[in-house]
Amino acid sequence: MRIAVTGSIATDHLMTFPGRFADQLVADQLHTVSLSFLVDNLDVRRGGVGANIAFGMGQLGTAPILVGAAGSDFAEYRDWLDRHGVDTDSVRISETLHTARFVCTTDADHNQIGSFYTGAMSEARQIELKTVADRVGGLDLVLIGADDPEAMLRHTEECRTRSIPFAADFSQQIARMDGDNIRILLEGSAYLFSNEYEKGLIESKTGWSDEEILSRVGHRVTTLGSRGVRIERVGADPIEVGCAEEERKADPTGVGDAFRAGFLSGLAWGVSLERAAQVGCMLATLVIETVGTQEYQLRRAHFLDRFTKAYGHDAAGEVRGYLS
Repeated sequence: MRIAVTGSIATDHLMTFPGRFADQLVADQLHTVSLSFLVDNLDVRRGGVGANIAFGMGQLGTAPILVGAAGSDFAEYRDWLDRHGVDTDSVRISETLHTARFVCTTDADHNQIGSFYTGAMSEARQIELKTVADRVGGLDLVLIGADDPEAMLRHTEECRTRSIPFAADFSQQIARMDGDNIRILLEGSAYLFSNEYEKGLIESKTGWSDEEILSRVGHRVTTLGSRGVRIERVGADPIEVGCAEEERKADPTGVGDAFRAGFLSGLAWGVSLERAAQVGCMLATLVIETVGTQEYQLRRAHFLDRFTKAYGHDAAGEVRGYLS
């Protein structure tokens, strides 16, 4: 099963300031702020919704096709993804813009000052999925993840026109989208991903009830934080899967992307929806135990041991043969 993952490709530059921002602010001079903070630490991490999901799928051996836009500074990141089983040949490289970048400084009170540079991400709207499909011999599913909004709309319409099944996953972009665009992006999707808060926001912005949205999509997949995930479809009982037990909680960033990577890999393998959700929850647990969205290691024996403990021997037996 050939799955294309569209979405943002970015790097995060995270810095730590040992003091407090509040101590540097003068109340009657806030209209003319000019500050520079001497920071202690700098972490540069690979990220972006599309790249995170593709990385997880690559770890599980399902050879995802990453579709997005990056800058000429993408070479090292591309090598990293290639080494971890991701097809990056459909990533557009901008001739003028850098790869999208998030720069953030956190103080001792965990207050943050950050900036997001969209950069080359804005060129994702110029990517045609037909070119991707022709290169790989057709596409069985396209995940339309958070990206340049025009790119998300273009990819969705092209999937409809070419009868390619697609999954809608707005995540961070839902805050800036209006109801009309959200209705366009979810109508007819094979899968609609969101967390609980986004679920309510989708209903509020579209004006559609839960039942009305469910009637317009194949499956509604809602992540429930520490309670796992719920999968709903018309005419069937909901499927609910709990999370695997955590060994520690290091960093929640990227957990949702990891779930999607595991779930989509399960679809590629052809296992049941319940089993696919279990794979997604197991991968999400590995990510929450690691600082960074792509810093975890998927060791087959370790993954299977923990999967067996969480979901039983029968479940583990069904996925064992697919893990490379």
